[in-house]
Amino acid sequence: MSNRIFNVLFLCTGNTARSVLAESILRKLGEGRFHAYSAGSQPKGVINPYALRVLAENDYPVDNLSSKSWDEFAKPAAPRMDFVFTVCDNAAGEACPFWPGQPVTAHWGIEDPAAVEGSDIDKLRAFNQAFRFMRNRIAAFVALPLASLDKLTLDSHLTDIGQMEGSTRAPQKG
Repeated sequence: MSNRIFNVLFLCTGNTARSVLAESILRKLGEGRFHAYSAGSQPKGVINPYALRVLAENDYPVDNLSSKSWDEFAKPAAPRMDFVFTVCDNAAGEACPFWPGQPVTAHWGIEDPAAVEGSDIDKLRAFNQAFRFMRNRIAAFVALPLASLDKLTLDSHLTDIGQMEGSTRAPQKG
């Protein structure tokens, strides 16, 4: 068994909701095996209060979460990423910075809960759903036997995870 700790970066445009949910979820589910980070191409600089509420209500860490630019992770002194996951369709379509070390990448898009309009109950429902979809993906990811998978098999598993319930993209036809 490998003692290696993997670095994982979750990307979205604003880095206020989905990527932050993912960072917190992986911090808890992957504790001791993964270091989780999140960033955005156009960070808003604040975390959506519904994201923080849902994480806290489900006993997931909210300390040290911040909305920041993905440029921070392309700098020479930044942690070297092993995995980079886009969690919104906009970020998946943008030209990402060069990631040193050629990390494994995948798209795990889900609907933006911050875009939901309506009552507080409607918004909270959207964030709880996004949380559940992201938690299911991350649980499947942390269950993978990473040390024993070749790149092709790993890519296939990560694509399958991205197609789990709640995916914003239709499955690719082979």
